[in-house]
Amino acid sequence: MAGLTKQYTFDYEEYNSIDDLSAADAHLVLEARKATEIAYAPYSNFLVGAYAVLNSGEFIKGSNQENASYPVGVCAERALLASVGQLFPNEPIVSMAISYNNLNGESNRPLSPCGMCRQALQEYEGRVHQPIRLLLSGMEGKVYVISKSTNLLPFSFSGDDLK
Repeated sequence: MAGLTKQYTFDYEEYNSIDDLSAADAHLVLEARKATEIAYAPYSNFLVGAYAVLNSGEFIKGSNQENASYPVGVCAERALLASVGQLFPNEPIVSMAISYNNLNGESNRPLSPCGMCRQALQEYEGRVHQPIRLLLSGMEGKVYVISKSTNLLPFSFSGDDLK
């Protein structure tokens, strides 16, 4: 017997530049781009910044922090999530902008979070029972808007799998 072929897709918005975003979204993207300036990435020269608005209206940022022992570093998204968890426990995140500055090349197209960050974002969404809207961009060029981070991680692992 043949298996059923199934498909996973999701919709997202694409904007040609930050100029096409609402003022609120443009602010998030600009601040994520600024957050790349506080990244510590002497090994990869790949600076990542994240900036989020919480349900309460508070803003918080994160940046990647590398280490010579690569597994010790932390990505911008997870740095931001850790800060939210400490400073605003269980506070939902409305939207998070993520940007990067590749000092070795171009930074002109949106990139998606790594697998560990996708898992961490999915876990946070489940923890606070609210989706996190993502805005992905480089230092210039197109911007992708994704309605919820869980769209990026089909077949994710969750606490329900441990029961």
